[in-house]
Amino acid sequence: MSADEKVYVFFVGAGCGAADLITLRGARLLEQADVIVWAGSLVNGEILKMARPEAQIFDSSKMNLEETTRVLFESSQKKKLCVRLHTGDPSLFGAIREQMEELSRLGVGYEIVPGVSSFCGAAASLKAEYTVPNVSQSLIITRMEGRTPVPEREKLRELARHGSSMAIFLSSAMIGSVVSELLSGGAYTDQTPAAVVYKATWSDEKIIRGNLENIAEKCAAEGIKKTALILVGDFLGESYGKSFLYDKNFETEFRKKS
Repeated sequence: MSADEKVYVFFVGAGCGAADLITLRGARLLEQADVIVWAGSLVNGEILKMARPEAQIFDSSKMNLEETTRVLFESSQKKKLCVRLHTGDPSLFGAIREQMEELSRLGVGYEIVPGVSSFCGAAASLKAEYTVPNVSQSLIITRMEGRTPVPEREKLRELARHGSSMAIFLSSAMIGSVVSELLSGGAYTDQTPAAVVYKATWSDEKIIRGNLENIAEKCAAEGIKKTALILVGDFLGESYGKSFLYDKNFETEFRKKS
């Protein structure tokens, strides 16, 4: 594809739940789209109200890779603007690598429009900061091994050795096993704070707070088994240190000591 050839296929992040959390660029493309292939099992259906009445809409939850590729390819061949609408941000658990490679193989150009991931939406709902001084300066984004394996070095018990902030996707149905794996790492304890955010930023959002000793039981009581993010770490606790960023005694390029 030449640099000046027009692009018709856009992978767009729908955001973490609430329809108005899509980016301005994503919303503009959605409003203009001739064809929309959306993750119907995950994306808030309210967002499709932005689409034109005559837009063709395909639900990718009922399609395989070959079928979605065919729609994207044929749309681009007909010079139709096509939005491939993913939940959250396409770069996280979006399975876009294989889709992009299929399009590249077929000579189809594409662009990616980032979105607000659910780990950002969950933190906003919890009014939490993942990276707080003297507590945690790192965030691990991962998932529990299930039907789809993970590399040996990235199993939860290995990642849990760091004791840093953690956002665990696609694992709420296995939260009992998640807790066992986290505790096996040796850095977390039964009293390490934990939270589960179900459908972050949606109108029916639920927040469950607890610790590794009781979070699985609390989730079971609420019947939460999917569409939820597990958050673990002392960033959810009360103790932290203040940042130097706004300390009156800390000089920066832009501010001198008071």
